Amino acid sequence: MFIALVVAAVGSLGTPLITSVATTFHVSLDSAQWTLTIALLSGAVATPVLGRLGAGPHRRATILATLAVVVAGSALTVLPLPFAWLLVGRAAQGVGLGLTALMMGVARDHLPEGRSGPTIALISVVSIIGAGVGYPLTALLAEFGGVRAAYGLGLLVTAAALLTAWRSVPEAPGGRSARMDVTGAFLLASGLFLVLFLAGETGLWSRHLALASVLTVAAVLLLCAWTVVELRSATPLVDVRAVRHPAVAGANIAMFVGGMGMYLLLTLITRYAQTPPSAGYGFGLSTFVAGLVLVPFSVLGFVAGKLTPRLRERIDAPFLLAGSAVVVGGGFVLFAGARSNLAELFVAMGVLGFGVGSFSAAMPGVILAVTPRSETSSAMSFNYVVRSVGYSLGSAIGGLVLAGGTDPGRPFPHDGTYTTAALVGIAAMALTTLTALALARPRSAETDPTSAPAVAPSPGRPGRPGR
Repeated sequence: MFIALVVAAVGSLGTPLITSVATTFHVSLDSAQWTLTIALLSGAVATPVLGRLGAGPHRRATILATLAVVVAGSALTVLPLPFAWLLVGRAAQGVGLGLTALMMGVARDHLPEGRSGPTIALISVVSIIGAGVGYPLTALLAEFGGVRAAYGLGLLVTAAALLTAWRSVPEAPGGRSARMDVTGAFLLASGLFLVLFLAGETGLWSRHLALASVLTVAAVLLLCAWTVVELRSATPLVDVRAVRHPAVAGANIAMFVGGMGMYLLLTLITRYAQTPPSAGYGFGLSTFVAGLVLVPFSVLGFVAGKLTPRLRERIDAPFLLAGSAVVVGGGFVLFAGARSNLAELFVAMGVLGFGVGSFSAAMPGVILAVTPRSETSSAMSFNYVVRSVGYSLGSAIGGLVLAGGTDPGRPFPHDGTYTTAALVGIAAMALTTLTALALARPRSAETDPTSAPAVAPSPGRPGRPGR
């Protein structure tokens, strides 16, 4: 859990430091934004590759090597080097985002049955709330010590994570193999890069529509080619046939749509809080104080992560997913109807955190129900790729909606535009709720997979464990 928390917090370091980076390195805000975007890109690309490596006999070596790359990248962000080297360091830090699914594999393989399920749920939660943990602290360090001091925190905690992994992470069980599908890895990495690039560079659609359209077609073709290669490969990077299982496919759709909605609300609240009152709304919070708005998100997200495994003993995971989506939708409703004072933003952020925490804790139970134990890392890696794409699109949708409500020459959108964006989020969470409820009917008689021994599903009875 510590490793998952560290890589999530370090991966999100770019968010509160964008303005400081632009000032320190004398670059534009758009260029400084890449300190966040490049980490998310490298994380999304590395996740399925690490998931496949983690499914084989060299999982411990993969974890240690990846953390070593993250530590080296953290050192580059601290050293007095040009801006290009900072981007290289941030890309290396982003590779660590792919370790979360490997931590789940370690928990499922080595913890007692009664502890593996709750631990996997908490690993999923801390990978979300890590941003809320690191945001205010790094913003405070940036205010008083500069951007190098803030990145120095990343170097310190990643070095501690590497030491922790070296001392405590065991070897994977024997009898496994994990040949790397190089062609599949290249096609997936290229397709994901284009998808996330297009989601992050929203201005490309307004300034160069033809180029954006060509890149979109290229991304679709690359992902289609990747699917064909995976279906024909004897050692696929991601078992696409397993992904087609109704429970896994439905869970990934719920993660994709729900992820868009969750990140959309996170974007709306933080942006609204930092808007100066001269715009007619907003609170003009500093970076550090705006980071404190994320504290309720992290605290209630962790509380939800602790409660959800207990509820899982009485309520099926798809129902928990649906209930969590309803909670996030409630956060949108609160934000849409009550944002006149800062306390209301804190409440909306807390509701969002509780919904995201319970959603993240319930998700592994749906996927791992039909996933062999040896494929835990690979299956959850694909889910995290879906989550990354959903988050990126959620952020892009928020930016597009707010840009559409901004008059020419005016730096800030109209207040009502935030309500419009909230309505978009409510629709996304309603769709997520319906998708989760659709999963409940065929799974109502299944047991909790994260605490029971995992076996491959029987070919003749989809969704049921084989014997």
